[in-house]
Amino acid sequence: MLTLYDYLPSQNAWKVRVLLGLLGIAYETRQVSIFEGESHTEAFLKLNPAGAVPVLGLENGEAIAESNAILAYLAEGTPYLPADRFSRAKVMQWLFFEQYHVEPVIGSLRFWTLTGRLERNKAMVAGKREAGARALGALERSLQDTPFLVGGSLTIADIAVYAYSHRAEDCGFTLADYPAVSAWIDRVREAIGPDYPVHPYNIDPHSGA
Repeated sequence: MLTLYDYLPSQNAWKVRVLLGLLGIAYETRQVSIFEGESHTEAFLKLNPAGAVPVLGLENGEAIAESNAILAYLAEGTPYLPADRFSRAKVMQWLFFEQYHVEPVIGSLRFWTLTGRLERNKAMVAGKREAGARALGALERSLQDTPFLVGGSLTIADIAVYAYSHRAEDCGFTLADYPAVSAWIDRVREAIGPDYPVHPYNIDPHSGA
């Protein structure tokens, strides 16, 4: 059976839980206490040298790190990753966009805001906010005439980008300023269903939230 090395408040880990659920794939969960340093132990660093969750442990003992790589692995041969060469490349485009323009920006601001770390990172906040607004603006332009990021149905591109962008108001962005993004968020939420809650950092007593 697959093993998901997870941390519930992580939206990167949330992406993987969503796809596993949508695909009906059974898996075991091992929670990693990141604020206690468990992700930087020797054992965990053998799974992911970068020391971050999520990690997917395979039945043969191999492991895959990086949330979007895990999504691509799990989605192979399913409607969530198109077989058509162009459409597949467009999915990859959005996975790269998410890891360059969304997660390091909105994800970081959200983490700092919700765990009381905004002040200590104040030198970077203004730049992150500008970059976040640019990312949401790019999404707004891209979603003007399409229901999902790649074609007419949900793919892992949507799951990946939605994970942090739909939580942008947690760190001060106003999603009402981006009507196409807001409508897309509603469509993705409906397609995913209600079974994948977002967990606050304050469920972890070590988070400082």
